[in-house]
Amino acid sequence: MAKRERVVRMSVEQPLWRALTAYRLLTMVYAVALFGFAYQRFDRPKVAAGYLACLAVWTLVTHRRVANAASCTKGFLGADLTVAIVGILLTPIADTHERIAAGGPTLPSIWTAGSVLAFAIKGGWRWAGFASTFVAAANVLVHGGNPTRDTLHNVLLVWVASIAIGYVVEVARASEATLARALEIEAATRERERLARDIHDGVLQVLAMVQRRGTELGGEAAELGRMAGEQEVALRTLVSSGLVHTCRISRDESLGALVTADEVDEPGGDGGELDLRTLLAPHAGSRVSFAEPGTPVPLPVPAAKELAAAVGAALDNVRRHAGEGARAWILVEDWGDEVIVTVRDDGPGIPAGRLDQAEGEGRMGVALSIRGRLRDLGGTAELVSVPGQGTEVELKVPRGRTQ
Repeated sequence: MAKRERVVRMSVEQPLWRALTAYRLLTMVYAVALFGFAYQRFDRPKVAAGYLACLAVWTLVTHRRVANAASCTKGFLGADLTVAIVGILLTPIADTHERIAAGGPTLPSIWTAGSVLAFAIKGGWRWAGFASTFVAAANVLVHGGNPTRDTLHNVLLVWVASIAIGYVVEVARASEATLARALEIEAATRERERLARDIHDGVLQVLAMVQRRGTELGGEAAELGRMAGEQEVALRTLVSSGLVHTCRISRDESLGALVTADEVDEPGGDGGELDLRTLLAPHAGSRVSFAEPGTPVPLPVPAAKELAAAVGAALDNVRRHAGEGARAWILVEDWGDEVIVTVRDDGPGIPAGRLDQAEGEGRMGVALSIRGRLRDLGGTAELVSVPGQGTEVELKVPRGRTQ
């Protein structure tokens, strides 16, 4: 049995949650120790002792709630921040005015920063700014609107540090998602290569042999060989790109498989976006080469269908006018703000003035099937033909104007 690829997901957040868990426990012990050393200086030590007892119980009971993002819910964050702010506001009741005016610590002390950091790790820098603002307001209120320099420094430190950590977390999450996607693509590519080797060693070689022998024998065997050749090309396309969808394909002697956009089964209906490559890949055949980017080319579904239909019309013109031996090439380019599809053939080309003559005679294939579709999408269709050197149709669709 072939070895299967497994994508290992890494979490950059988990070490932060473990560090936060340890921070809450250590700072809880620190707050209790500060109270113990200064017990005799409090006006109402019982108030401070009662709050710190509740703080210790809360920290121990909720120890597992800050172990990961799933368990650290919005409700818990709100309750945790409330515990910190209540402790700050109780400080003037429990402690003396002189100690507070001198910049003495609040009852929860630096434990408060743990609540703000939980917001930062959970929701990013915006959540961190929200929580640290409430903590800053509570500290200013405790000092009667005239906080000491040390208090301002501590508040500013918590504010800046929590927002910075929140921003780093957001960047780390984006990097982690990009890395996970890259690993998935790598695993899928390796699996595709493995399948390609297996298919090449078996099925494709058999189809190639049937095509060759059928051509040599002639008659009905030649038809069977031709069909085997088409299936070989379709299978190679499927293995190399994975883009061939189930569709109804009309066969033609000169250009192999010809399809229209409406014949391809795609998800999403007329809403959302569709990878243009999935509509154009089925055109590939024994005489049609298809080259596409390695990444999806998303377009709104109606625009993708219209563009694919224009490509189908261009290939239909090749089939009708370029001759049985003509070959065609489809090239898809994604430039971000626009998508360009080029259809080129090596046929005899179009004589000068032939298109104008065809329109005058009422044959509107190029005018309506190709240029008309692109005009409706806000794009352009340029046709360049040199007698004896083939024809090239360049279809451009701007992304911002497709509907």
